[in-house]
Amino acid sequence: MQRTIIHAIFAAPEQFAGREITVCGWVRTLRSSKAVAFAELNDGSGFRSLQVILEDGRTPDFAALVKLGAGTALRARGTLLLTPEAGQPCELHADEVTVVGPCAADYPLQKKRHSLEFLRSIGHLRPRSNTVGAALRVRSAAAFAIHQFFQERGFVYAHTPVITCADAEGAGELFRVTTLDPAAPPRTADGAVDFREDFFGKPAFLTVSGQLQGEAMAMAFGNIYTFGPTFRAERSYTQRHAAEFWMVEPEIAFADLTDDMQLAEDMIKYVLRTVLSRCPEELAFFNQHVDRGLLARLEAVAGAAFARVSYTEAVRLLEPRNDRFEYKIAWGCDLQTEHERCLTEEIFGVPVFVTDYPKEIKAFYMRQNDDGKTVAAMDLLVMGIGEIIGGSQREERPDLLEARIRAMDAAPEAYQWYLDLRRFGGCPHAGFGLGFERLVMYLTGLSNIRDVSAFPRTTGTAEF
Repeated sequence: MQRTIIHAIFAAPEQFAGREITVCGWVRTLRSSKAVAFAELNDGSGFRSLQVILEDGRTPDFAALVKLGAGTALRARGTLLLTPEAGQPCELHADEVTVVGPCAADYPLQKKRHSLEFLRSIGHLRPRSNTVGAALRVRSAAAFAIHQFFQERGFVYAHTPVITCADAEGAGELFRVTTLDPAAPPRTADGAVDFREDFFGKPAFLTVSGQLQGEAMAMAFGNIYTFGPTFRAERSYTQRHAAEFWMVEPEIAFADLTDDMQLAEDMIKYVLRTVLSRCPEELAFFNQHVDRGLLARLEAVAGAAFARVSYTEAVRLLEPRNDRFEYKIAWGCDLQTEHERCLTEEIFGVPVFVTDYPKEIKAFYMRQNDDGKTVAAMDLLVMGIGEIIGGSQREERPDLLEARIRAMDAAPEAYQWYLDLRRFGGCPHAGFGLGFERLVMYLTGLSNIRDVSAFPRTTGTAEF
């Protein structure tokens, strides 16, 4: 059986017109009259469903087929006819329809609008829904665009470890990986857990970032990127945080913070243009049903020049608005989502790079500026989401880096390999991290991170 993909039919219906083809998919809806029935068949390849015409006297087993419900898996063979006068480009007139997989009567996805909360309760079925299905196709297109962007520029795709003994963020929000018996772990003489008996001979965790290992790769290949899962054991119940999410993390050698921001801006615009081109129907759906201003915003950002402002100047611009903020802003405080959205949506009207944050609120690896108070860091803020990218020029001076490691009460010997990167031919370099799920939220207008991941992992939730 040679199966024709439904998305390919809609992409060029004239190429299939008058031909006998076979399609497979799941019934979205089926309505019938005495002698004819109309089945909307969707195979997941695109947003639109193909209308399959079943006719009494032409389609065998017509009487049984018209009783089928939504969710039934079908294979249909017939002739494709062009039908632009009917408000659709084409339809399939079936000569043979086979039930591949029957569907029980209590199938929960019926012809009505389901809430996102309800869809989360049936996570194994919700990719078949319009909203989540469209979001996951956008996610796929965005992932492809990211790889294409870096590959076209000669970046090496680096696979950094998921299991690590180095905490890149220094925040301590880590999932521990162990083979020790939790009920009776081995203990040292002073009663502490003896991790020398563990699988790796020391404490190990799921990674929060591939950045540190990515820096090692950049010192060999010049320009690299990682794209993989990361984990945070942060007990957060917000719509923007997940315990497992994907990160895009490029590292560029012989580069400074300006180079880093330009790379981030170019990447975001490239992804937006690609998704706008590849997923017009999905984005039109989100623009109509989720966020009326989505398409205009994405198209504007794809052609806009991003603004750049220092943290100090951003605070100066925000302070007069403190009476309306839940979290009052002052120099030394980290920016909250309400501050970030104010900068992008009200003050600048375009995405904004905020640079040169106080060193006390940023990670140890960020390069210290000459003022002794700030570091060469940047966050990219976008409308509707807030922070979507965080990056920095990395500290290439081993003495200053070691001092920062000590200041965070970490043992320099645990980071000796990282310090070696500075001792053995180190150079100025920079990089950033993009939370991929937040990018998909931005592309779709969906406000909850749970709705842009097929099987989200959040506090208290690890289904499937």
